[in-house]
Amino acid sequence: MRWLEYAVFLGAVLALARPVGLYVARVFEGKPTPLDPLLRPLERTLFRWLGVRPWEEMTAGAYLGCFLAFSALGTALLFWLLMLQRWLPGGPDDRYLTTAMTPDLAANTALSFSTTTTWQAYGGETTLRYLTQVVGLVSQNFLAGAAGLAVGVAFIRGFARERSATLGNFWVDLVRALLWVLLPLSLAGGLVLVWQGVPLNAAPYTVARTIEGREQVIAQGPVAALELIKNLGTNGGGFFNANGAHPYENPTPLTNFLALLAIAVLPASFPITFGAMVGRPRAGWALLAVMIVLFVAGLAVCDLAERDVPPQLVGLGVSGGNMEGKEVRFGVGGSVLAAVVTSNGATGSYNAMHDSFTPLGVLVPLVNMLLGEVTFGGLGTGLYSLVMVALVGIFMGGLMVGRTPEYLGKTIKPVEAKLIAGYSLLTPLVVMLLTAWAVATGMGRAGLVTNGGSHGFTEILFAYASCMANNGQTMAGLNANSLFYNLTTAVAMAAGRFGLAALALLLAGRFAAQARKPETIGTLPCDTPTFGVLVLGSVVLVGALSFLPALALGPIAEYLHR
Repeated sequence: MRWLEYAVFLGAVLALARPVGLYVARVFEGKPTPLDPLLRPLERTLFRWLGVRPWEEMTAGAYLGCFLAFSALGTALLFWLLMLQRWLPGGPDDRYLTTAMTPDLAANTALSFSTTTTWQAYGGETTLRYLTQVVGLVSQNFLAGAAGLAVGVAFIRGFARERSATLGNFWVDLVRALLWVLLPLSLAGGLVLVWQGVPLNAAPYTVARTIEGREQVIAQGPVAALELIKNLGTNGGGFFNANGAHPYENPTPLTNFLALLAIAVLPASFPITFGAMVGRPRAGWALLAVMIVLFVAGLAVCDLAERDVPPQLVGLGVSGGNMEGKEVRFGVGGSVLAAVVTSNGATGSYNAMHDSFTPLGVLVPLVNMLLGEVTFGGLGTGLYSLVMVALVGIFMGGLMVGRTPEYLGKTIKPVEAKLIAGYSLLTPLVVMLLTAWAVATGMGRAGLVTNGGSHGFTEILFAYASCMANNGQTMAGLNANSLFYNLTTAVAMAAGRFGLAALALLLAGRFAAQARKPETIGTLPCDTPTFGVLVLGSVVLVGALSFLPALALGPIAEYLHR
């Protein structure tokens, strides 16, 4: 049954990838869509109010500057909203807000949502007011998700254009991502969630008595407003601390399935968008095929690790696999599928506690994030992460056969090679240095409240990998609400969002300025199984060289010492 569930999900993603990808391409190429009669007047009104001149395009540097300025403004506004939230009207009652919103936590949270990381060192129901969730977090889920989508489209234009000094207009791409993509899907999906039982109210928390006579506080609120966009915008920050495992966020198997589709479909469609915009559809399908192979491989390893009863429980009559930390509503299959999809999709909307996964089970989401979420990934980020790895493989292959490395007619020259190398090295540099700092200092080790040894090391490594990948999920055995972790995870989030995007945009600008070289007998085809194997091998090789020693100290060591 589990593999039937996996097959149905993957089949649905593949069935939707092509129509969604072609639709996204039409949106950002300015071609007609069915929503134009409704949205074009609204778009023109927004451009007039904002003073945007849509016909004026931007260089890579200007595009990057607008992206950074927009993100900085969103971060600052959300920070002050968080700091002043105690004076906001509406629920929940002050007595339930038991987590203090300190300046370092507010700064971490604000940056977290403006980078689509939604790393949460707090519990939503014990920290935030309803208005903070709706006005602050929901708006950033839309705006930051749309900004990431815009950057991904600009990256594609670098390969689609030739002899061009520009990559488009950031504000135009941002508005179109909001109006044509995120808002319609979120509104439709939100109605489905309300139908399935996800609350959408501003009611006070309910106090009930259990049959043992104890008091139980049942938190609620405008949950449905946050749920769909947190997945669709590759954000993942839950209304409740338990995130997708909470019955109000994710009440049924249908909502679980739809949430995972919302995470995966847009990123999976981006290779199709890429192929359509560069005029090489088969090149897009080749990249999607690599993603699918990596996805199935991760799913197989994680399922194998979680399907059996843990060794310490053998002989106790326990059956059903490793159910520790998993919701019985979803079981091993739904939990494994969610772990692989969320760790691949830059969306930390987990529905099981990864701290309770087996060592090999947690190895899969950890590796997915360390590799830059090249399988599906975030809105645009997964595509350019995979293309960057592909360019590494092409560059190495070109050196081995003595030819100038090219991809889609664009040549990898010395400056381009340095940008690609910088992109490949930034993640291991940031994650490894921050992990080493945390492990070597008392401030870092103080966060390990439940585990030490190799498992504790994995929890720290997992945290920085999650922040660098702008994913946001955690193993939860690490208390990250401290000055040390609020500051260091913020560094990882900023580097993962802005550092990688900057390198990708600068590379796209270099490629857009080039003339496209015609194909010759010596050109490496980019739409064949051989090319797919080259890209796949590059992903494995770059990942192993960068992270195998750290993985050996963490989940691999824990597995061998069981």
